[in-house]
Amino acid sequence: MRTGKSRKTLAANTRQLLRIIQSIPSPKAEPFKLWLAQVGSERLDEIADPEKAILRGADFYRAKGYSEAWINQRLQTIEMRKELTDEWKKRGIETEKEYAILTNEMTRAWSGMSVQQYKALKDLKKENLRDNMTNIELVLNMLAEVTTTAISKNEKPDTFDKNKQVAKRGGSVAKNARLNIESEVRQPVISPLNAKDKGKLDVALPKT
Repeated sequence: MRTGKSRKTLAANTRQLLRIIQSIPSPKAEPFKLWLAQVGSERLDEIADPEKAILRGADFYRAKGYSEAWINQRLQTIEMRKELTDEWKKRGIETEKEYAILTNEMTRAWSGMSVQQYKALKDLKKENLRDNMTNIELVLNMLAEVTTTAISKNEKPDTFDKNKQVAKRGGSVAKNARLNIESEVRQPVISPLNAKDKGKLDVALPKT
C-alpha cells in the first residue's frame, strides 16, 4: 500500500547480510546460524580437498536432472574456466568488468554473438549461459578458453588490449572447429535449446 511518504531503503550486499544474521540474538535466527556454520565448514573442506567441490557440483547438476554425460562435460568446463581466469589474473586483469569484456570478446569470436545475444537466443535472463548449453556448445566454449589460456601463457600479454586480442584469437580457433562441425552435420550447432528440456542438451557429435 502506498502512503505517499518517502522512505529510505537500506541495501546490503551478501557479506553484510550474513553478518547481520550472525549478530541477531533471537533464537529464531539459530537455524540460519547453523546453516551458515555448515556452509562454512563445507567450503573449508573443499579448499583442503578440491575433489569434494567437484563431487558437490556433480550432485548439484544431478539433482536438477542433467544427464551424467552432460554433467561430466560441464565439470570439465568449470576446471578450464578457472585455469583461464587464473591466467588472466596473472596478466593484470582485476575487475569483474574486465573479465566480462574478455569473456564477451572470446564468445563473440567463436559463436558470432555477444554473451547477451547468446542468452537472448536461449531465452535466458539471469541464468548461467553454460548451464544451458548443449554438449557441443560446451566443447566449443571450452576449446576457446583452453586455447586462450595457452596463447596467453605463451605470449604473456601485459596490457588489457593485448589480452583482448588473445581472447579473440582463442575464440577464433573454436570458431573454425564450429564451422567444421556444421559442415559435417549440415546444420548450425549454436542452439536455442536451454535447460528447460535437459534431455535435448545431449546432442550427438559427428563421428570422425
